[in-house]
Amino acid sequence: MDQQELTTPDRRSVMQVCGLISLGLLGVPTLVACGSDDESSDATGGASTAAAGAAGTVLAKLADVPVGGALVTKGADGKPIAIIQATAGAVTAVSAVCTHQGTTVAAASGELDCPSHGSKFGFDGAVKNGPATTPLAAVAVKVDGENVVSA
Repeated sequence: MDQQELTTPDRRSVMQVCGLISLGLLGVPTLVACGSDDESSDATGGASTAAAGAAGTVLAKLADVPVGGALVTKGADGKPIAIIQATAGAVTAVSAVCTHQGTTVAAASGELDCPSHGSKFGFDGAVKNGPATTPLAAVAVKVDGENVVSA
């Protein structure tokens, strides 16, 4: 049997192998991190209830939403919403994220106020005072017994 001759790799070969290994170790997590974490669709391309929040998710007790006022809480998707009860039992909701720079608005007397730059929104989401220029998006909710739930 012939004995194979062992050779010592040169520095360039070692560095190339180390570089390829590094790319493999770093490349996969980087690609995973670059992937979408948007859960708005499942493997079949349909809407996912995890992203939008399952319909019927309890958002608040109706009794906790003041009549003629609003309650800022989290929506079924975990994002801030304002639940408004204009008259007893009549509930609507809007996003509570200011469209100017993303600050969570606060419920005030008859409106929603942004504490960062002074934007004011009506309970319908319309801009009453800037610097925001885009209204707050409507959020579908309904009353189910004594609870306000996602619709």
